[in-house]
Amino acid sequence: MVRISRVDRKYVRTAIPERRAEAHKGDFGRLLVVGGSSRYVGAPTLVGLAALRCGVDLAIIAAPEKTAWTINSLSPDLITIKLRCQDLEPSAVPDISQELKNSTAVVIGPGLGARPETLEAVTKLAHLLGDEHPKLPALFDADAFKALGNETGLINNMPWVMTPHAGEFKTLTGQILPAELNGRIKLVSKAAQELGCVILLKGHVDIIASAKGELKLNYTGNPGMTVGGTGDVLSGIVGAFLSQGVDPFRAAAAGAWVCGRAGDLCLRESGYEFLASDVINKIPEVFKEVRNKG
Repeated sequence: MVRISRVDRKYVRTAIPERRAEAHKGDFGRLLVVGGSSRYVGAPTLVGLAALRCGVDLAIIAAPEKTAWTINSLSPDLITIKLRCQDLEPSAVPDISQELKNSTAVVIGPGLGARPETLEAVTKLAHLLGDEHPKLPALFDADAFKALGNETGLINNMPWVMTPHAGEFKTLTGQILPAELNGRIKLVSKAAQELGCVILLKGHVDIIASAKGELKLNYTGNPGMTVGGTGDVLSGIVGAFLSQGVDPFRAAAAGAWVCGRAGDLCLRESGYEFLASDVINKIPEVFKEVRNKG
């Protein structure tokens, strides 16, 4: 019988890389984010900024050209690849492919939108990862599930993390989650094993399951995190861990705890009325806690 345990500080500490005095740029990850569209600019920006707050060395966002310029105006810390399109389409895949060669992990989905051409591009990217970069860790979220739900065979036995909420879980698997926790745990675990990936189901209790049958529950977080953008923050945190060489299951579990704990610090300071960007700003405080406490 599989033992189900909670994510805690000690578990998270094992995912944080040691900072050596002789370290140099690139030692702590180069995360590529494929996201953004003519309508959504904030989502990939939040992913990249959250990853940087987790200590990743470079956060690079591949986005449609106008969106990428807007992202540059929002933060000087983010590098952008300006794709020659208004919304992601298959013609942009070769440019993304070049960037994948230098990346240590990739996040695909935030703010992409669901145009047919965009979903076709996501499918092509998934094929590309499987064929040419089978060892590159990847996280899929948001609109990416609309593409992968039609071709779940692409997911099998890849070092990939899926981070759906309940509605996106249905899009990905075709299954409706029950309200009670034990039922959810069984269904998420079964889906992770059948799909051959790690699933981080977002909810009031996060459920993290792997293809090997591993299970973790995360209880950090609060109802203030229903505000838009916190899922993108989570993607950036997990993506940062992936880019630093943490195995997908541990990266997902640790990322869920860090994101929720940052939200809890926001709650303590501001009440429920906080923003996703506030959660990002609390991430360093969470890392300090993890390093200093048992």
